[in-house]
Amino acid sequence: MRVASSVPAVGPDTRNSDHMNDAEEAAEPDGTVATVPLNSADEADEADEAAGTDEESRPPLDSPELYHNRELSWLDFSDRVLQIAEDESVPLLERAKFLAIFAGNLDEFFMVRVAGLHDQVDAGIDSRGPDRMAPGETIDRIAECAVELANRHSRQFEQSVRPALAESGIRIISCEQCEGAELEAVEHRFREQIFPVLTPLAVGPGRPFPYISNLSLSLAVRLRDPDSERQTFARVKVPKEVLPRFVRIQRDTFVPLEDVIARHLDLLFPGMEILGHDVFRVTRDADFTISDEADDLVRAVEDELRRRRFGEVVRLEVGADMEPMMREKLVGWLDVEERQIYDVEGLLDLADLWQIHGIDGHGELREPAWSPVTLPALAGEKPDVFEAMRREDLLVHHPYDSFATSVERFVEQAVEDPDVLALKLTVYRTSGESGLVPALIRAAELGKQAVCMVELKARFDERRNIEWARTMEEAGVHVVYGLPGIKAHVKALLVVRREGSGVRHYTQIGTGNYNAKTARIYEDLGLFTTDPDIGADVADMFNSLTGYARPRRYRKVLTAPTHMRESVLEEIESTVEAHREGQHARIVMKMNSLVDRRCIEALYEASRAGVRVDLNVRGISCLRPGVDGVSENIRVVSIVGHVLEHSRVYMFERGGETRLYLGSADLMPRNLDTRVEMLAPVEDPSLKAEIEDTLERCFADDSWSWELDAHGAWHRRRDGERSVQHELMERAARRAAAAEAQAGGRRARSPAAT
Repeated sequence: MRVASSVPAVGPDTRNSDHMNDAEEAAEPDGTVATVPLNSADEADEADEAAGTDEESRPPLDSPELYHNRELSWLDFSDRVLQIAEDESVPLLERAKFLAIFAGNLDEFFMVRVAGLHDQVDAGIDSRGPDRMAPGETIDRIAECAVELANRHSRQFEQSVRPALAESGIRIISCEQCEGAELEAVEHRFREQIFPVLTPLAVGPGRPFPYISNLSLSLAVRLRDPDSERQTFARVKVPKEVLPRFVRIQRDTFVPLEDVIARHLDLLFPGMEILGHDVFRVTRDADFTISDEADDLVRAVEDELRRRRFGEVVRLEVGADMEPMMREKLVGWLDVEERQIYDVEGLLDLADLWQIHGIDGHGELREPAWSPVTLPALAGEKPDVFEAMRREDLLVHHPYDSFATSVERFVEQAVEDPDVLALKLTVYRTSGESGLVPALIRAAELGKQAVCMVELKARFDERRNIEWARTMEEAGVHVVYGLPGIKAHVKALLVVRREGSGVRHYTQIGTGNYNAKTARIYEDLGLFTTDPDIGADVADMFNSLTGYARPRRYRKVLTAPTHMRESVLEEIESTVEAHREGQHARIVMKMNSLVDRRCIEALYEASRAGVRVDLNVRGISCLRPGVDGVSENIRVVSIVGHVLEHSRVYMFERGGETRLYLGSADLMPRNLDTRVEMLAPVEDPSLKAEIEDTLERCFADDSWSWELDAHGAWHRRRDGERSVQHELMERAARRAAAAEAQAGGRRARSPAAT
């Protein structure tokens, strides 16, 4: 692994003190952080002198050594998730949750990214990124890193989390560890609930090895017929799709489902001698591509979903103690290479630890729950969101601000208001808990123009989106399915309201999905505005998605796949020019992934020119900071905590001007070239200040922050004095309390109170 350390107690990065000295910080009375600009006009001259490095000694900006491999950088992110599970200062059930997150993330990585690399190798395509690593070499490097990560993951559960859970009264035990009443409970559960749904499948003459579905957990059983003395094999699927993975036999005592089944194999194969059994799990290629020529997009997606079950095997996980004969048989039956086989010590498929995390009680083993607060401008039993938006732009920051009392209230009011003529929404991922889709249906039933852009190709949410789309269509909502070759990833909501002799556009643009469930655990920003130019831009965007339109240029927003990359590059270049003119200049970005070569080259150029570049990248960073003569002015940090950092913000400071955008796009080729994305400008000074304060808190975090060095190693900052997520909770709570106190004072002074 390229990660600096595999243990959680990594010491603070020695470079941190230098970065903290770049800006003097002071706490303002309201708790915000005031930051002295990183590049004053005087400092610009010094930076220019420092930039006088011999040009010939600088590597060209397309040199492969300046770029991290995309897939290996993703594994570094996975390592950071695992470090949280290894951190004994984290509440125990939260550590179990992070073990589950790690396992689920790794599954998707193999199903999509690793599968794509195997497809390239099989097709003889030598497609390489800026790091120039060939697909075959990348697969080998992934295998090396993934084995090390998977071993740490298993050890952490078996040797640390599992025993600690038992000490806290939550036992995950084998049948062999059961006693008396526990064994009776196992027997009862098997007879009444498990045995009826099992289907043993024999393998032998006339009985080929059965199809093993993606991510299914199975028992491979070796049998002997006492009459014929012949040995044979069978497969028993562990039916965790319909039964809990961990069988509850007492209040907080669980036995893995596969262990219960293994104990009763004699009942599944009566008259046969059970010679042995082993557990295995298959991961298949789950990605798919829709042809640009598809006439019926819904049918094309449904066809591909059916084919997904039959994708090529990309990973075989087996118990580390599997018999060599059984292992050899499975390799032959599944036709996998040795580098695709992963030996697992202990339980397979720990993504199912979500079940354990979800048990009732044990509050002392969890992170304290956070209840989102209502934005002061939207407080009250039935606030007028439209009036609040007319007064000023609004900014919500989830999960600190409530999704229900902001976004959902906005839509509810639009549905109820007789002057609202149209309501338009994009859906990428939503949830059954969200009231937005039912609200659109209600709007259509009331005769309003209700439009929903549903992205059918949102990976692993395709079926749900098809169901929502059909439900809305049946109710009269105008449903648009997007374009075959492009995903609509934009997050936008538009309300058209009749006012006076004209109409007004009320617009919400966000960084996250309109999903009530994830809004409680994902960090996202949302802008509410009545800016006529932004409203017209969003209206044009919807028209381009629902009809035939190609706006040459939008008024204020930046959009992909048409103009976004060029616009971002222009902002970077303008910031460089400001620095060359002796003005303060700084670039600050927050995103999930930084992969796009042209954007990285532009940031390298900015660093070479002496511009300070601060990047907060949660996941993949192909950029290498701290390289002499190239990126010594670039800092890259990653925040990985209990809330999933998900917002995208791009800020450019030039002299006395700050340009700030938020929206749905990361700086990745897929976002900039093959997705519909939008970044909206934030122009209200108070909202800008709030976002800037949030960004500065991110860079000051020394509890859940990692910093990337020039060699590709991530170092965790462990001073433990600052936590951006805790600080933002406190900021939101203070703001809500102050608003409530102010409202209480007004009520006390009102005539009704006397």
